[in-house]
Amino acid sequence: MNPVLRRLGGVLAATALLALSAGAEAQRFELTVDAAPPLASVAQRVEGIRPESLALSLARAGLELPPRVHVTIIGNDDPRAAQMPPWVAGRAFGEERIVIFPQRIPASPYDSLDSLVLHEIVHLALNVRAGGRPLPRWFHEGVAVSVESGWGIGSQVRLLIAAAREPEIAELATLFESDRVPETTTAYLLAAALVEDVRRRHGLEIPGAIAGRVAAGEPFDRAFRSATGETVEQAATRAWRVYRGIRWLPVLTSGTAMWGAILLLAFLAFVVRLQRRRRKRREWDEEEEREEQDELDGDVDAAEDELDSGERR
Repeated sequence: MNPVLRRLGGVLAATALLALSAGAEAQRFELTVDAAPPLASVAQRVEGIRPESLALSLARAGLELPPRVHVTIIGNDDPRAAQMPPWVAGRAFGEERIVIFPQRIPASPYDSLDSLVLHEIVHLALNVRAGGRPLPRWFHEGVAVSVESGWGIGSQVRLLIAAAREPEIAELATLFESDRVPETTTAYLLAAALVEDVRRRHGLEIPGAIAGRVAAGEPFDRAFRSATGETVEQAATRAWRVYRGIRWLPVLTSGTAMWGAILLLAFLAFVVRLQRRRRKRREWDEEEEREEQDELDGDVDAAEDELDSGERR
């Protein structure tokens, strides 16, 4: 058989197996959602997310859909929202609990409610796969971003600037702990670039393999080396090298023009994304207004019916 056709057949067979496994996980999946009445429409959208899609995205990373997920939806006017930094749109806890602040999505790194929910479920799946043992924050976030949205051109452009500082892997923990949005954004970009490169070179399912070794008792650094054949530091250097190497281009061309173009591209990507989020926000607001109007019309109709009935009596 032609080698290309043989490889294609293998890919199709693997995809079919993933789909079957994802379908079985989805049937066992139990999702519960809590939300105050003003956020009922958001709760309905979360409940409408197809578990088969979630399971398939996780399976590609060597992870399984947690059997139970409980989502709590919190508005910005809720006192609990003040306990989280204003740029945090979601947070995962343990192996089955998620908190979401939907009104913060337009100002967060996520494109939609669906992507935010998937991002947080990835955290739960990693915790389950690791048997509750700790995993580094950069690994958690890098895998979640990789599974949730992949690695687009706009992110790569922004990473050119982030990587110019020649970061070390040890810096990521500090960057993630920062309260400043630019530093946490840099941490997300670097972690996602590292995980994407590792998955590209060692297989898409490598995150689950690493977490599985941690569950078996290996420290994370040893588990990473056992699964990939390289240390975390070596993987980070390799993943970020291409972005560091871009720095010599301004020397050969116009430095101002080159970095100006990079900043312009980054700005344009940001504007496009922001407009998309605002449009989505308007759609949500309009949907909520329609639902409120429908409820009001229903109340008016009921009152008129009751009045007519009383007059007839």
